[in-house]
Amino acid sequence: MAIERFEEHRDLLTAVAYRVLGTVTDAEDVVQEAWLRWSGVDTAEVEDDRAYLIRVTTRLSIDRLRRVKARRESYVGPWLPELVGAVPDVAEHAELTASIELALLVVLETLSPLERAVFVLREAFALPYAEIGEIIGRTEATARQLARRAKQHVRERRPRFEVDRAERRRLTERFVGAASDGDLDALTAMLAHDVSLVGDGGGKAKAPVRVITGCEKVARFLLSAASARGVRKFLESLGTGPTPDIETAVADVNGAPAAVVTAGGRPVSVFSLVIQDGLIQTVFLVANPEKMSRL
Repeated sequence: MAIERFEEHRDLLTAVAYRVLGTVTDAEDVVQEAWLRWSGVDTAEVEDDRAYLIRVTTRLSIDRLRRVKARRESYVGPWLPELVGAVPDVAEHAELTASIELALLVVLETLSPLERAVFVLREAFALPYAEIGEIIGRTEATARQLARRAKQHVRERRPRFEVDRAERRRLTERFVGAASDGDLDALTAMLAHDVSLVGDGGGKAKAPVRVITGCEKVARFLLSAASARGVRKFLESLGTGPTPDIETAVADVNGAPAAVVTAGGRPVSVFSLVIQDGLIQTVFLVANPEKMSRL
């Protein structure tokens, strides 16, 4: 049946769309639209379900990304991607999980929609250039050129050295301990001199509307935002009634360890760390509740 053939690929299609768009909500809308397209064709004429559905989903994702980019330009403060917790296993490929890490998705936001789609299809899903060209309606040579340009752009903006996952988790755990205890000295010792903090509150939660740079400024902001006292003070300012229990723990978010602050079991902020040379180079703070509904 047509619906069974579609459902077999739903997780894969959602994975492609999320990496192109950066939000689960938009990705699910695109996949639903892909289903409507699929249900309207004679599926008996489709030779390769997977290739056909990836083509439709990618093209819909590109079109949607072109539309939403304008909205993101008027967003209150920096715009960061929507967070996800568990990642469906849709393929056996080393880059699949890495391709949803927050730091990479932030870099992908600087690509054109076409470059981003090509990068995702090639680097995350290892599709051949000929197939990518067919998907985006370009020649294989053009697909190679777009991929090369996108890859170079990403390489220039990603951390120069890959950090061992265990080391990332250890430093994130130390970060949680220092922030929870309000230990300014311990927190400062973990930060690079030129560390930056990028916050996304979307006008709905406490987060800086401009990037904060510098070790001392970032450390002091983190204590006001990440400590139990800081979170409790923020919740009290909202007038939501009795302050719920506040906890901070390390959890996998977008395929990497992150510090997750919860109030009454509900995530209220997430701190994702970019680490280099044993120090925190960038802190991504997501506090917009709409960006955490999938955690």
